[in-house]
Amino acid sequence: MAENKHDAVPDYQLETLAVRAGTARSQFNEHSEAMYLTSSFVFDSAAQAAARFSGAEEGCVYSRFTNPTVNAFQERLAALEGAEAGVATASGMSAIMALIMAHLSAGDHIVASNSLFGATLQMFNNILSRFGIETTTVSQTDVGAWEAAIRPNTRLFFLETPSNPLTEIADIRALCEVAHARGILVAVDNCFCTPILQRPLDLGADLVVHSATKYLDGQGRVLGGAVVGPKKYIDPVFTFLRTAGPTLSAFNAWVLLKGIETLQIRMEAQSARALQLAQWLEAHPKVARVFYPGLPSHPQHALAMRQQQGGGAIVSFEVKGARAEAWRVVDSCRLLSITANLGDTKTTLTHPASTTHGRITPEARAAAGISEGLLRVAVGLEAVADLQADLDRGLSLI
Repeated sequence: MAENKHDAVPDYQLETLAVRAGTARSQFNEHSEAMYLTSSFVFDSAAQAAARFSGAEEGCVYSRFTNPTVNAFQERLAALEGAEAGVATASGMSAIMALIMAHLSAGDHIVASNSLFGATLQMFNNILSRFGIETTTVSQTDVGAWEAAIRPNTRLFFLETPSNPLTEIADIRALCEVAHARGILVAVDNCFCTPILQRPLDLGADLVVHSATKYLDGQGRVLGGAVVGPKKYIDPVFTFLRTAGPTLSAFNAWVLLKGIETLQIRMEAQSARALQLAQWLEAHPKVARVFYPGLPSHPQHALAMRQQQGGGAIVSFEVKGARAEAWRVVDSCRLLSITANLGDTKTTLTHPASTTHGRITPEARAAAGISEGLLRVAVGLEAVADLQADLDRGLSLI
């Protein structure tokens, strides 16, 4: 686990932290962060080895839980989120699992949004339930439903906002007030916004989860995840990681460090393009509905503009039709990448009902509002006119 060492320099802006936070040079005084590709570290003596293993002396022991490159990534992300500490993991899903295993036990209860990412719902409903951790899913946007779902054994509120793929916005501050009145932790998946557009800890959240695979990398190269927050909540996550080992590799951590350096300019540019594309789609005669927080037509537009620094880069829309028509649009694309990943500089397109949310039941998809005609566009850095032309090729066939 790495603590954020940059709280003493509050004058640094996000774009500066994205480039400088977590930098620790070796004896060679390298300018770019070093990549420490080693499984273990050598000690000066038996006494030092014992002190390192016990935690009495700071320093690296074994790359399953201590590695300088991974530490730098953890510190940088924690600094951006305004967190005391962070733990990096092998993927976004392993970050969620590490958080759950660190803070919940058999017999505990979770209240979660019914519009979570499909794999997260699979974990909560089909894996955690086997070990005695129950989950109740409620509407992302109905604060009263979250409060009504609380049980005496509720230990965690878990949400992602904006949601995947409909970009529903949860009122983080309101949900934190409800949860904290009952001693319940609040964890927010901040994958879609990143700390550039939203800082959940500033709104009262206890823990923030990331799939670093997405915007933190930004070019679809590596997998990674992270949990950040106050040290008292991150320490148990680190203890789980040290033992269970869902570890981020040093190479992936180095790639993520390089990705974060351009995070601010990418998020701003991709969000601006997403807004243009959303406006065009909303006016298209073959599009039934557009879901984008930056549009005034979005049900939580006002909340999004208070809570976020922009609409983000995810645009979802329903075609006039169902699966056949949606697939026709997908299959007609020549520029957009047909893949379920997001956060890339290359724009991607997916049909959520048959991919990212294909493993959940039709009833669960319906409850989450995911129709057969829904498509999700993760807008990259291409010219918007080219994206429009590519989508229009298929839309014109409906």
